[in-house]
This record gives sequence, structure tokens and C-alpha cells, in this order.
Amino acid sequence: MRRAPTQKRSRERVDAILANATEMIAETGSDALRMSELAQRTGISIGSLYQYFPDKSAVVHALAERCNEDSRACIAEGLAAVESMDDLGTAFASLIDTYYAIFLAEPVIRDIWSAVQADGALRAMEVEESRRNGALLAARLTALRPHADPQKIEATALLVMHLGEATMRLAVSVARAEGDLLVEAYKRMAIRELTAL
Repeated sequence: MRRAPTQKRSRERVDAILANATEMIAETGSDALRMSELAQRTGISIGSLYQYFPDKSAVVHALAERCNEDSRACIAEGLAAVESMDDLGTAFASLIDTYYAIFLAEPVIRDIWSAVQADGALRAMEVEESRRNGALLAARLTALRPHADPQKIEATALLVMHLGEATMRLAVSVARAEGDLLVEAYKRMAIRELTAL
């Protein structure tokens, strides 16, 4: 964002912009999102819109960041009660099932992540998000396996989380039955790798 909202009214305006952007993406996709139409739909001038978001990429970035925040909170909550490697496998599988269900239910999320893949700056954000989520997983693994090589744990956790994103994108791009099989295969591979540490 160009300008972070500090006052309540400004935060509400940003929320309205992002809510309208989400609706527009759901209707026509992120490629068709136009800043002038977004301003009109939100009931603000184009100048007011540009005060917060300099371009469409910034809007998509903000939407992706909100998705990331929700995802991170879900991962942290899902891993919080893990006390054994069996618990980890169960919790991880449940998190993947939840994430897949969200991707299937919310086409706008799929479109946002497609836009992320098309933009170099947004791809860098996705890698950073994989690092954050990987750190959550690595922290739980380190607690369960205190004598394991921390670098191996961190690398494995990062890779598992990043491949999870790629798996979701692939799974929702193919027929549902095939997507289900891909997600199940990913869960088996990831859990096998995590429990082997």
C-alpha cells in the first residue's frame, strides 16, 4: 500500500476498497480489474484510491496478504496442540484438507494466487510467506525432535509449505477427482518427510 490507514475512517475506506475488489475479482477475474471501476464501485474518487493503492498489483498484494494472515493464524492454531509426531501428522493433514476446501469454495482465492504467480514482486511475497509458515512448522518440529539438525528441519519445513501452495494451485486446475488424488498424495509425501526427521 502507498499509505497505511491510521484513522478509523481510513481503515474502513481501505476495507471497502478491498471488499469491492474481491467482489469484482470473483465476478470477472483479476485480469479484468480496473482501478477506475474499483473507485466508482467503492464510491470514491480515483485520486482517493491512488492514495492507498498505486496500481492493481498493490490491490492484489493487499488481498493476498490478508489471505496469508488468515492462513498463518490457521497454521499456528492447528500446530499449537501438537505434542507428538502422530499429532503432527494428524494436524498437518487436517490443515491441508482445510486449505484445499477453502481453495475449492472460494474462486477469488484461486484468482488472487494466479495473479501472484504472474507478478515477480508478488511471487517474492509468496516465498516469504512460505518461509513464515515454514518457521511455524519448524518450531513445532524442533520441539518434537530437539536433537535433529535444525538446518535440515528448516529446509524441510520451508519446502513442505511451499510445495503445499503449488499443490493447491495444481489441484484446483484439474478435474476434482484428480485434484483430490493429488492432495492426498501430497499429504502422504509431506507427512512421510516430516516424520522421517
